[in-house]
Amino acid sequence: MTLSAGKDLVCVADDGVELAVRDYDGGGVPVLLLHGAVRTLAGWERVAPLLAVGHRVWAMDLRGYGRSGDGAVPWTFEVAVGDVTAVLAACGAPEAVVVGHSMGGMIAALCLERDGGAPAAVNPDGHGMGRPEQYVGLDASYVREQLAEARRFAEAAGGRPFDAGALGGVLGYQAAMAAQLGIPGELREAGVRRSLGETADGRLFLRPGRKQALEAQEAMATLDLFALYRRVARPLLIARALRPNPPVPGMPPWFDELMAAYVEGLRRELGELARTQPQVTVAGVDGTHAMALERPEEVAALVAGFVAEALRRPSQDTP
Repeated sequence: MTLSAGKDLVCVADDGVELAVRDYDGGGVPVLLLHGAVRTLAGWERVAPLLAVGHRVWAMDLRGYGRSGDGAVPWTFEVAVGDVTAVLAACGAPEAVVVGHSMGGMIAALCLERDGGAPAAVNPDGHGMGRPEQYVGLDASYVREQLAEARRFAEAAGGRPFDAGALGGVLGYQAAMAAQLGIPGELREAGVRRSLGETADGRLFLRPGRKQALEAQEAMATLDLFALYRRVARPLLIARALRPNPPVPGMPPWFDELMAAYVEGLRRELGELARTQPQVTVAGVDGTHAMALERPEEVAALVAGFVAEALRRPSQDTP
């Protein structure tokens, strides 16, 4: 496959699904960028060119997202890791460092365990909803009930169709969020338009479709991230947002309290992880969960610095 700067590519997964990839060119250590659960490769549009100054950079739409195909098999982390492997093989970079935002960060960490896996991985703010005991100051049974309610909200929103005439409202909401976070509005709009799918009756939805959205929610809910972190044998950088997210329209008033308690629990547990696991580095980013669009220079510098240091560090599985 011939690659050139700024070129959109199509790679084929083992089961024949077409996976959309964007090549940002560059030279140096290869890096593959993965997006989160409601985003596309467009979420890396501000970071990728900065990384390409010293790295060979690609980004991909995960299966079921953006312009990648759906496939017939259920959406699982195992399938997602297999798709990453297929893309890296097609790009001639099986040794690439995998960097993933949010859900993509979970996939990046899992790529450390695949056969011939990534030499290092970066997970910017991919923490999921965690375990009830991670919510500092709140009763675990109360947290469990509220997490179930939050998941029902997310499941109801996933792949929900809307009339084409409502697209302006969707874009308007994204523009308002972009202004609030100091993000170029055209980048949020580009992400929405890249996500658009159409139902058989002509209605629109934001990919993934409902089936894949529910499967991805289930995958995230059942992954024990901290067990994964404690067993990694190769360098892993975990970044967390230091600023709270703006309120989510439609969420009940208790949601912000719940998230504040979780942020405190993450701060505590990630600090302990960094002290006890030699392959794990933890850092903060002065931004919200949208850090890759909000603080691109900081995220790019963090990734580049970690990659340079990590590849000098012997992994625990080195003979």
